[in-house]
Amino acid sequence: MYRILVVEDDPTLAQAIQAQIESWGNQVQCVTDFQNVMSAFAAYDPHLVLMDIMLPFYNGYHWCNEIRRVSSVPVVFISSASDNMNIVMAMDMGGDDFIAKPIDLSVMTAKIRAVLRRTYDLSGKTSVLEHRGAILNLNDATLTYNEQRIELTKNEFRILQTLLERKGRIVSRDTLMTKLWQMDAYVEENTLTVNVNRLRKKLEAAGLHDFITTKVGKGYLIE
Repeated sequence: MYRILVVEDDPTLAQAIQAQIESWGNQVQCVTDFQNVMSAFAAYDPHLVLMDIMLPFYNGYHWCNEIRRVSSVPVVFISSASDNMNIVMAMDMGGDDFIAKPIDLSVMTAKIRAVLRRTYDLSGKTSVLEHRGAILNLNDATLTYNEQRIELTKNEFRILQTLLERKGRIVSRDTLMTKLWQMDAYVEENTLTVNVNRLRKKLEAAGLHDFITTKVGKGYLIE
């Protein structure tokens, strides 16, 4: 079962697409907040994005470019502007296919299936975690915020991943130390403190202030 994110501002068309895709056993989420497409993308972690070009606030090319900063998930464009120039631009912007409006739902289904088959017969899915606009890509261990890439050490990445996976909950120092110890050499308690402080400084320098909260005697929290 695949997860498809539909970025289409025509609710009638979006519902028709959703019904068609779900009819062959997959899950669909339709974006409704077109100012925060990346938040929906990160939260849903789709296997494929179906993206209209003409959207409120920012066009589909913009959002495809933002997705490409953090993920290689396939993007299929849909548009009534189906001239060769728009098709070429869609491909150049990182799109994997193009479907012209008015949409033939059977053709759309065939194209989506073909892209999914090409992508996931050969590789696994891309996973991302998002908070306050910062996107952590679990496949390549990169953090992106405000179009800048923040370099993380192996331990900094593991700490941030653990905190984001438990967002809204206090994570004890023992839990973090165990997480690092299981995946690498033993980590002393002072080493954990040093790593958290270095991570905080990198986040602060990128504009992510108070991203990690210390709960004295309990651990750390991202909320």
